[in-house]
Amino acid sequence: MAIRTRLAVWYTGVTAGILLIYLLLSWALLHTQLFRELDRQLAERAEEVRRDILRRTDLRMALEEGLIRLPTTSLGAPPVYLQVVRGNESVTARSANLDGWRLPLDMDLMAVNLQGRAGYKTITMEDGTLLRLYSAPLMASGRMIGAVQAGYPLQDVERVLRRAWLTLAAGGLLALLAIGGAGWWLASLALRPIDRITQAALQIASTHDLRQRLPLPRAHDETYRLVSTFNALLDRLAQVIDAQQRLGADVSHELRTPLTTIRGNVALLRRGAADDPQERRIALDAIEAEVNRMSRLVADLLLLAQADAGMQLEKQLVEMDTLLLEVYRQAQAMATVGSGGVERVTVRLGHEDQALVLGDPDRLRQLLLNLVDNAIKYTPRGGVITLSLYRENGWVRVSVQDTGAGIPAEALPHIFERFFRMPRYGRKGVGLGLAIARWIAEAHNGRLEVESEVGQGSTFTLWLPEAKDSQLS
Repeated sequence: MAIRTRLAVWYTGVTAGILLIYLLLSWALLHTQLFRELDRQLAERAEEVRRDILRRTDLRMALEEGLIRLPTTSLGAPPVYLQVVRGNESVTARSANLDGWRLPLDMDLMAVNLQGRAGYKTITMEDGTLLRLYSAPLMASGRMIGAVQAGYPLQDVERVLRRAWLTLAAGGLLALLAIGGAGWWLASLALRPIDRITQAALQIASTHDLRQRLPLPRAHDETYRLVSTFNALLDRLAQVIDAQQRLGADVSHELRTPLTTIRGNVALLRRGAADDPQERRIALDAIEAEVNRMSRLVADLLLLAQADAGMQLEKQLVEMDTLLLEVYRQAQAMATVGSGGVERVTVRLGHEDQALVLGDPDRLRQLLLNLVDNAIKYTPRGGVITLSLYRENGWVRVSVQDTGAGIPAEALPHIFERFFRMPRYGRKGVGLGLAIARWIAEAHNGRLEVESEVGQGSTFTLWLPEAKDSQLS
């Protein structure tokens, strides 16, 4: 069932419930008002007769001898039947419109009258018609000696109530049909922007052009937020597809070079280089270096895939000063070139506090080594790389500062993206190191920041929450 149909059905159903309650309340109110007015008229007529009877000096004799005369019903007045009965339940007077017929005596009403009180009751006649009966006692010396009764047949009242119910039901049905049609129209009107969004989305899907965007509505309502969210989703999808395309291109390029090197060295070994120890060693070293390079690439891709899948780190208390010292020693080895052990760049320790964090020591070491490796790649010979550690207001700050080429301002927002490399500096690496570093920082509830100036160098800062006292116990 379409959404507009469901909305129209629900809207009509709720309206029908409200209308039904309204009709029932209206009919109940009319019923109550009619009977209240009828009871008032019966009481008035009966009380007129009762007051007239009570003015007589010899009340008992008037009742016993039937000397009571009842007023006649005026033309056009409601057909109220009047009747006076004695204490022995025999009739002593009746109105002319009874025409020899008598009002029924009800035991419940007589019991109420014996207590000196008047009462109402709806009774069913022998022919099945309903009669509203009022009975008021005639008291003498504290005893009931008779009663004045007034009755009214309910055929007219029932007819009025029946007509009123039919009128209300017919009006309610017409109103329900009108409201149902209005609900369908309103649902269609409300869903019209959704239809346009659907058509535009289908057009984008059919053309495979993710550069298209849905036009934003003028009103900042739910539809505006839906279109904004959809456009943001398209932006993200375009980025993902672009990243996938770049991934394929970059990975293929990164693998092509080592594979070509390995294939060339294998060909050399087959042509006789294997017989020369020195050439064999050079060829095998080159093969090993390229295999290690491909292994690092595959390992980085696997790590990012695991990160996207929500991999959880196994955390423990880590002494950051000890970890930083290990990274420093490894960085010195990375900065050394040639067999003579000459440092291409100088790696040194700056400020160093003692600090504890809750984290994965292997991943934190990988993060810092990625930053150091990046600094070494982009720092010219004779440059300086400084590693520092600070404790600040519940945070641990680790900085890797270099005197390298720096990062252009337009590239700063993108350096943590996967496979991003600055074109002017050539293809130094795959472009996954900083993306991995940022993921490790965020997985430790921290953050990674960078400050850089072209020609002056860069400073990468890792912020990690310091271990709390509850985590130390």
